[in-house]
Amino acid sequence: MNLRRARRRDLRLVPAAVGAWVAALGGASAASAAGVSALIVWALCLAALVTAARSPRSGIRATAGVAALSCAAAAAVLSHLALAQPGRGVAHLEVDGGRALRVVAIVTGKVEPSGAGLGFDAIAERIMIGRDTHIVSLPVTVRSTGASVEGRDALAPGARVEITGTAFRADAGERAVLVVRAADGMRVIDPPRGGLQTAADLRRSLVGVASGLPPPGGGLVPGLAVGDTAAVGEQLDAAMKASSLSHLTAVSGANCALVVGIAFAAAAACGVRRGVRVGCGLGALAGFVVLVTPEPSVVRAAVMAAIAMLGVLLGRVGAGMSVLSLAVIVLLVADPWLAGEIGFALSAAATGSLLLLSGPLADGIARWMPRPLALALAVPLAAQLACGPLLILVEPTVPLYGVVANLLAAPAAPVATVVGLAACLAAPLPVLQAGLAAIAWVPASWIAGTASTFSGLPGAAVPWIEGGAGVGALALVGAAVVAVCLVPGTTARARVGRRVAAVGLAGLTGVGIGSALLAGVAAPATTPGGWTIAACDVGQGDAVLVRSGGAVALIDAGPDPQPLTACLRRLGVDRVDLLVLTHFDADHVAGVSAVTGRVDTVVHGPVPDAAASQVLQVLAAGGAQVAVGSVGVGGELGDASWRVLWPPARSVAFPSGNDASVVIEVTVPQTASALFLGDLSEQPQHALAASGVLLPRYDVVKVAHHGSADQAERLYRQLRPALALVTVGDNDYGHPRAEILDLLEHGGAVIARTDRDGIVTVTVRDGELAVWREHASDGVDAPG
Repeated sequence: MNLRRARRRDLRLVPAAVGAWVAALGGASAASAAGVSALIVWALCLAALVTAARSPRSGIRATAGVAALSCAAAAAVLSHLALAQPGRGVAHLEVDGGRALRVVAIVTGKVEPSGAGLGFDAIAERIMIGRDTHIVSLPVTVRSTGASVEGRDALAPGARVEITGTAFRADAGERAVLVVRAADGMRVIDPPRGGLQTAADLRRSLVGVASGLPPPGGGLVPGLAVGDTAAVGEQLDAAMKASSLSHLTAVSGANCALVVGIAFAAAAACGVRRGVRVGCGLGALAGFVVLVTPEPSVVRAAVMAAIAMLGVLLGRVGAGMSVLSLAVIVLLVADPWLAGEIGFALSAAATGSLLLLSGPLADGIARWMPRPLALALAVPLAAQLACGPLLILVEPTVPLYGVVANLLAAPAAPVATVVGLAACLAAPLPVLQAGLAAIAWVPASWIAGTASTFSGLPGAAVPWIEGGAGVGALALVGAAVVAVCLVPGTTARARVGRRVAAVGLAGLTGVGIGSALLAGVAAPATTPGGWTIAACDVGQGDAVLVRSGGAVALIDAGPDPQPLTACLRRLGVDRVDLLVLTHFDADHVAGVSAVTGRVDTVVHGPVPDAAASQVLQVLAAGGAQVAVGSVGVGGELGDASWRVLWPPARSVAFPSGNDASVVIEVTVPQTASALFLGDLSEQPQHALAASGVLLPRYDVVKVAHHGSADQAERLYRQLRPALALVTVGDNDYGHPRAEILDLLEHGGAVIARTDRDGIVTVTVRDGELAVWREHASDGVDAPG
């Protein structure tokens, strides 16, 4: 009875945490209504308090008290959103339409690779548009999109930067108000100061010493110690994700617990009183958060640890779920936008599952194996069951060997973390730092080897159902696993419960495996087999395939390797004979790792910077022959021929970027012709129309620049396409614009767009084009 009461007390704050989370998600998405919603919820809170005070029945009082706590937490979150809303307005800035601007901002988040460039969170201080300067204090997300960064070594939290480029409004519900694209460059005006500068120097020192250690373990040391994954290569990163070990490089509760525990134990060894021990633990925790930068999981773990240390100081060590719930409430009231961040959700889910499920799972699994092994297995299994459905939203795959991989890596992780952290702090003593880093390399190499081994096994990452259906299906699988493990006893009811759960688990697993087969080895059966041209749905970006005589060309690689990989799998493409990179914007090249090592020839536009050169170097290292694409370059693709119609060689007027996009023509004699316009804008389109190199008419034209308004009407009237492909995704630019769509329709073209149609394939049958659309109700139509 006492245990049951303790568990009930342990869960009393859970509804309040859930209420705060729901309020944060809903309020951030509809911030204009947050004020009214807050007043309503405050009124509900008052009503619940009155009910609790006046009811003579203890059960009603307890229920009303929980409701009052939940309403208070939700109302506090909504109140924050309502009070913050006036300062988040950007209507006066007129940033829509891709206007050039300059932004001066303070870096507030970790600087991480993002596509072909860098990405980080910041607070904008000044925004200059034309001659107008706006003094602001707005949260923004910055993406460098491969642009040059002056003073890159000083780019860290606390640095002041100036960004030249464009901006657009962030999606509703995000902390950032604007997304700033540093398309024209970025420079560090002032480096970080004080403790932030010291933290940046320490991290940089650890990365430097670890880079001299043998890979891949050397690159993993900074990630395990301080969450810096800059030195983790793409291959190891993919292996860590496929084996469900990527959480080890995301600093979270385990790291905070180690730091606080070590500091508390060291203070206790010195014989100081409890208050001083707690102060040492909190001081070490604060320094650690500054060192690793305050990521969502770190902040959650730090607040939870601080609350737990306060319990130690008061002599009332709180129950685990109460501490976690209180931490979530405090954080969401302070920063409601955390609710929409996947890192924060994963951290809270993993911690909650360990507190609630690991013990009961260990008891259940112990029926079939020795208890020590059951205990070791229950921890990663609980985390996997809780986090798996959320991870489906990030990548629709299930790591088949994740539990075993975590079981093997678990003993090495804390050793690598503690010794690696010591190496980071030993930066003033280079010899000691090098020795500690070498020691940390041993467990880091074990983890890297574990990831590589399990990711290389058959079925390591099983494709799963995408979207909400996939989340729900995997959650039901997890619930069935828990039911099978937890239903105790030998009574008839217990046996029936286990059998029902087992049957449900088998059925759900069968559905998942069937969907996985359709997304994996059977994926080509879900699309037409005889296609000649296929436009992949990769979001706001380009990735178009051309196939002839068994040879395949890929024109651009989209903004992300994952959707391109999925598209290639569905279309049955294993190797690319010709890769055309029309230009080096991130929405055309950031997904290139999906085909690295599987390309024979690369034809590319003018190289604008070092980041673009690096892309080509990686492709060349993978075995590709690299050549510049300009007028006069051409070749054969199976039975088809291709030639570059733009840009002119060594053009001064169009040196790089959109206006120097490679325009490629592909023709199959007596069959079909196609023209791919990259991101060409109106002025070079006029020049192309006047060049005399175009055919009288094209069967298929890939519309330039995702259907932007910057088009030459003359060119499209001259091309007279039967089918116009618009490669586009969700965007804030208004692409595709109504003007170009109307022009194409009036010219007699059938329009296919990837944002609505999904994958689009074109098949030539008896000289006629047949168009298949992934999301169309009737599937196929025939352009005239």
